This record gives sequence, structure tokens and C-alpha cells, in this order.
Amino acid sequence: MNLIERAKSILLQPKDTWATIDAETTDVATLFTRYAMILAVIPAVCGFIGMSLIGFGGFGVTIRVPFVSGLVNMVVSYVLSLAGIFVLGLIIDALAPTFGGQKNQIQALKVAVYASTAAMLGGVFSLLPSLAMLGVIAALYSIYLLYTGLPVLMKNTPEKSVVYTVVVIVAAIVMGVVIGAISALLLPRGGAMFGGAHAPAAITMNTPGGKVSIDTAGLEAAGKKMEEAARQMEQAQKSQDPAAIAAATGNAAKAAAGMLGGGQAIAAQSLKAALPETLAGLPRTGFEVQDGAALGLPTSQASAQYGNDDKQVRLEILDVGGLGQMAVMAMGMAQGEKEDRTSAEKTWQEGGRTLHQRYEKDGSRAEFKTILKNGLVVSIEGDHVGIKALQGFMSQVDLSGLEGLQRKGKS
Repeated sequence: MNLIERAKSILLQPKDTWATIDAETTDVATLFTRYAMILAVIPAVCGFIGMSLIGFGGFGVTIRVPFVSGLVNMVVSYVLSLAGIFVLGLIIDALAPTFGGQKNQIQALKVAVYASTAAMLGGVFSLLPSLAMLGVIAALYSIYLLYTGLPVLMKNTPEKSVVYTVVVIVAAIVMGVVIGAISALLLPRGGAMFGGAHAPAAITMNTPGGKVSIDTAGLEAAGKKMEEAARQMEQAQKSQDPAAIAAATGNAAKAAAGMLGGGQAIAAQSLKAALPETLAGLPRTGFEVQDGAALGLPTSQASAQYGNDDKQVRLEILDVGGLGQMAVMAMGMAQGEKEDRTSAEKTWQEGGRTLHQRYEKDGSRAEFKTILKNGLVVSIEGDHVGIKALQGFMSQVDLSGLEGLQRKGKS
């Protein structure tokens, strides 16, 4: 398979090319190493050049993301985009029977990989942030590629292709939201659209933080929920009832989040219980608790503010459900350190946890972040507080207790 010819043919002659792809014998390694991993470099590298080297702005002012931060962003976005393609392949496979199709993991992964071609090639527009909208248009063409590829490779009933496509798109949107949240966690400052044998009961990956297991046994049941939600969307669209459309879309998002997260996040109230009343003598002056369960997202968060007239500190505990292990994997690949005249930052691993610190040398601001073994992210940031003091504050948080908290469902 010639990569350039395949990319050209899937874009210009998708229907004929899908028929060729359907007949090809391949495996996961070939699909990724000879196609997805190469094309996924385009949005990652072009994004780095556009944001860190060229910059963006207007009226004579240009803003650039710091070089090292841009490199970290590039690595993290590259890793998570490939992970997203793989997971969406599993979702496409799990949904196939509910739309009259045939389960086949390799065929489903072919759809996820090749349908992402337009979105990944569209990443070249991120060289100039002002052209970002063209990248969005390119990504939209991936929807058409998905629509034309599903009935050919997954053998679903043709009249169900629209609903099948809509359901996968909803899953892609939810995945984008969650992966975006993960990316924000991994960057010092806070990918592609789409991403036989039956899918295995679980997929295990070796990461710097240990083995990460993604359970796939519940995908088919969740797929049925997605199908029902898609039917509701169809009926609501016909009725032109805005309330019904909103409710059906919400149900589809909840089902997609269940598939992607592999379970629920730790209850926000459990995270709140880990917020101490005082932190190194500083009284708690306020707190905030948020739970994504109401929106169907596998996320929860609890934060608190501490301080007096001289010091202000914020402590946050965040859970992104089963996908937190993706944060462990990606952050483990982003270890390093940098320092200049005004600031310093470092990312490293210690005791199975990933640690990140950043501080201004004039003592005006500092932040210290820990990604625990179970994917929970605990961060402390403060004004007019030294990095050593923040590390001491972190030692007063029961990190072992947080690692012992259990999520509902499997991840």
C-alpha cells in the first residue's frame, strides 16, 4: 500500500477505494505504523509550528506558546489522537450488530483509520491559526468518508448508515471533549476526528505508570443504548421539537460517554471529602464541587481556596473516569525540564506517580501537580507561595487515600 496514493484515492474516490480496502488483509500494527502514525504527525507538528514558532494574534501583537510547552503539547496531542482512533475503532465494531452489520475489529479499525484521513491532512492548516476554519472543513469531510465506509466494511443495513454515522459522530464529539480535558491537564499551562476477529474482552498497554487495561466487554450493551438514542434523535428531528432534540442528543452523549469512559468517575462528594479544612495553617475560604454525571460525562471535580491577607492557594482534585489512565500514559512520555531567567518547570515520575511543577523565580506564582496511579489529578497553585511550600501543602493531602477510591463500573 502506497500511503500517498491511498490518501489521494480515499479523498477523491472514496466509494471505489472502500471496496478495495474491504478486500485487503492487514493487521493493527500495519494500519498504525504505515498510515495512521505517519498522518497523525501532520496536525501535531503543524500545530506546534503554528502556535510556538509562527504565533497568532493581531494589531501588531503576536502571541506564541513557549517552545518547550509547545513540544509537550505536540507529543501529548499525537499520543491521544492515536489512542482516540483506536478506541473509536472499538466503538464502530461494538455498534455494528445494532445497525444490521457484522462485528469485525480489523474492518472497524480500517474505517476509523482511513476515515480520519481528511481530518489529519487538514491539520496542515494549523500552520497558520487564521486558517483553522479550513481545518474544520477538512474534518467535516471525514464524516462523509465515515458514512461511505461503514456499509462497505461493516456490512450494516444501508438505510441505517445515517443513524450509524450520527451515533459514531456523537461518540467522537464526546471523546474530543474528554481528550481535550486530558490534554489541558498535561500541558504546563492550561487530533484527528476519527480516530475478522472479535474485540478482546480487555486491551492491556504497558505504560510508564504500569499496565493500563481498557475493558471492552460492555461496548455492545452500550451500543444498543446508542442505537436507541439515535432513534430518538431521528424521531425528534422529524417532529422538529427542540426540547425532544435536546433530550435525544443528551441521551446519545451519555451513552457515548459510557462507552468511552468505561464507567463512572469517582463521586464528586468523595473528592470533596479529601479537601482539608486548613492547609498549612491557611483556612479554607471557599470550595466548588462539579459532577459531569448529569451530562453523561465521566468527570468529577472538587476544589477549594485557602488563604489570608498574604497568601492565596487553590487545591483541585479532578477525575476523568477510566480515561484518566490515558493521562498517565501521555504524561509519562512528556518528562523533562526547562529553565530560563524568570521561571522553571519540570515533569518527572516518582513512586509510580507523575509529578509536574512550575514556578516564577520572583516568587509571584507557583503550581505543583500530581497524577496518581489511578489517573486522579491533584494540583495546587498559589500566589506569593514558593514551590517548596506547595510541595509541603501537597504532603498534607491524603494521596494514598485518593488512590484507594474506586470508580463505579470498569475502566
